[in-house]
Amino acid sequence: MIREVITYPNKLLRTKSKDVVKFDEELHTLLDDMYETMIADNGVGLAAIQVAVPLNVLIINLPNEEDVQDKENLIEAINPVLTHKDGVQVFVEGCLSVPGFNEEVKRAQHIIVEYYDRYGQKQTMESEDFLAVAWQHEMEHLSGHLFIENLSIVKRKKFEKEWKKKLKHNK
Repeated sequence: MIREVITYPNKLLRTKSKDVVKFDEELHTLLDDMYETMIADNGVGLAAIQVAVPLNVLIINLPNEEDVQDKENLIEAINPVLTHKDGVQVFVEGCLSVPGFNEEVKRAQHIIVEYYDRYGQKQTMESEDFLAVAWQHEMEHLSGHLFIENLSIVKRKKFEKEWKKKLKHNK
C-alpha cells in the first residue's frame, strides 16, 4: 500500500524515532509499504518517519547501471547504527519530504553501518560514495533531522524564503 509522505515543515519530521523491538508481520507490512511508496515517488531511500511512523526503520534502493531499481538490491535496515565514518564528499541531495529542492551537502565518503534485517538478523555493511550518502541522509531522518539543516546559513535562509513562497502558492 502506498502511504502519504509527510513534508517539511511537518513537526513529525523532527521526531526522534524509537528502536524496533518486535520483528513481526506489522514490521514486514511497514517495510513493504515503504518500498511501494518510495518507488511510486521516485525515491532512492525512505525512513519510516517520512510516512509518519516514528520507528528506526529505513530502506535504500539505488538504481543500477541501467538506471533500474532492482528489488534484489533493496536494503531494509532496522535500528541502524553508524560505527565508522571517514573521508569527505559533497553530493547534491534531494528528499521526498522536501520535494523539488536539491542542494549540495557535505558527508562522510566511507561508512560502516550495523543494523538488523526484517527478520532480526544482525548485518554489517560498508559503503562509500552515493550509497554512503543515502545511508547518512536516511539515518538523519531517524534522529529527527533533515538534509536542509546541513546547509550554510545563507543557503538555509534562501531555502526557507523560497519554501514559504512555494507553500503559500500551493494553498
